[in-house]
Amino acid sequence: KAVKEGVLEKRSDGLLQLWKKKRCILTEEGLLLIPPKHPPPPHQQQPAPPAEPAAKIKELHFSNMKTVDCVERKGKYVYFTVVMAEGKEIDFRCAQEQGWNAAITLQMVQYKNRQAILAVRS
Repeated sequence: KAVKEGVLEKRSDGLLQLWKKKRCILTEEGLLLIPPKHPPPPHQQQPAPPAEPAAKIKELHFSNMKTVDCVERKGKYVYFTVVMAEGKEIDFRCAQEQGWNAAITLQMVQYKNRQAILAVRS
């Protein structure tokens, strides 16, 4: 289920490193990145003719996430980096008042806590 939904800007990996808007859905398991023109994920819509392949939706799962680093607040934006377990860094920015970095961090900590409790029980 969605904890937070909205638009985040992600820095592309290419040479120009352009900021691209992504529709984002934060869940208890991770962050879904959806290209802006993409239809909503299947659990939120009635069956529709296939548009783009689901491969276009990227999921950053908390099990593969190491940290969320708040890099800087500049102008109206807050810039932050999601560091994945394999060392990959993904740069994002959003309007300061949207608080995406805090929301992602909070969900990630809660996810890791649930995993730790499950590990202790088993």
